[in-house]
Amino acid sequence: MSQQHVLVIDDEKNMRHMLKTLLGKAGYVVESAADGAGALELMMKSNFRFILCDIKMPHMDGMTFLKKAKKKYPEKTYIMMSAYGTVETALEAMKEGAYDYISKPFKTDEVLLTLKKAEERERLKEENLRLKTRISEIEQKYSFGNIIARSEAMARVFDLVRKVADHKTTVLITGESGTGKELIARAIHSNGHRASGPLVNINCGGIPENLLESELFGYKKGAFTDAVRDKPGRFQEADGGTIFLDEIGELPLSLQVKLLRVLQEEEITPLGDLGSKKIDVRVIAATSKDLSKEVEAHEFREDLFYRINVLAIHLPALRERRGDIPLLVGYFIDLFNKKLKKGIEGLSSEAMPILMEYAWPGNVRELENAIERAVLLATGRWITPAELSDMTRTEKFPSHLGPADTLSIKKASKRPSNLLAVIGPRQPGSSKLVVLY
Repeated sequence: MSQQHVLVIDDEKNMRHMLKTLLGKAGYVVESAADGAGALELMMKSNFRFILCDIKMPHMDGMTFLKKAKKKYPEKTYIMMSAYGTVETALEAMKEGAYDYISKPFKTDEVLLTLKKAEERERLKEENLRLKTRISEIEQKYSFGNIIARSEAMARVFDLVRKVADHKTTVLITGESGTGKELIARAIHSNGHRASGPLVNINCGGIPENLLESELFGYKKGAFTDAVRDKPGRFQEADGGTIFLDEIGELPLSLQVKLLRVLQEEEITPLGDLGSKKIDVRVIAATSKDLSKEVEAHEFREDLFYRINVLAIHLPALRERRGDIPLLVGYFIDLFNKKLKKGIEGLSSEAMPILMEYAWPGNVRELENAIERAVLLATGRWITPAELSDMTRTEKFPSHLGPADTLSIKKASKRPSNLLAVIGPRQPGSSKLVVLY
């Protein structure tokens, strides 16, 4: 460990000499000043970590020095000394930013102990700063918003999100139901320059066909019987931002033609309107269907498929990235502890294998529901197999298949031995899980 620099400020020459000798023998590099003004000059030339300062001094007393020095050098550690000390003086010094207060006369051990305590505090502050930096790096690499993952498959997804976020490129997100397609769409929108604009979601399979066209493109007053006023469509609402077309594979063929024109011309024509309106909208589509097979079956237009499939992002099923299950479990336990006012600490050693072996046909959404139910039912500090009975009665991963998306021995040997050593709680005010490596 490098030597710590200490500045001693005292108007008594004997006190300066005594402290300089004492601290020098203890391994500190020491300089001294006779008053606050001289100390400020020295602080401009040298980088002191700790400052020992008397309160009663001529020219510039200790409290005046503390106020000025703290304003200019707030990161330094100030320890005040006085032979005329009272509780009120000590409290005033602390209020102005002093770390500690020593009354004269003092024992040599008292000075050294105070400095050692200050050193320990500084070490903890530095460790905390490094930890925060590391957590920030982990969050940037392994998460977007509420999306938590550490698998290589999801790392590739995050990389694509970063690359496409700032561009208007049309994105097609594919994956089974419950894999988080809407979360990825939100991540693309919120991490790009369109984040200040609207994000409009529409489920193409959740709106009746006879209403979907007016919902997407809007209508003019009098366009049909109940059109008593003009109504903007979802594309117009998304102008300047992003529209997310979920389950685009459910879009009727008659509307696929009109959507293709919107994508090509960047303009819409509301029902009952004779003219078109220019729009500036970034389109993200998602589907759980295999659109290439839908094209072959003539259920989805080939030209529209190629128009929306500019950049494809496929979300793997949870059974294909089982390495993410412990992270997600930790995140959901923390989430539902707060929601349900419970104090569950984690899963028992018998419970985690049940989750790891289960097939998760409903993917992350099903895992979320399972953990909510388990947290609600748990009577102790740990979730046990009793709270996961639904998982034990239903399908598991085929036993003949090896683990999906796990680390090979060669890769594992290159990772830190304490990888994923702790799954901790989220930071206050944050929606993200903190993973300590």
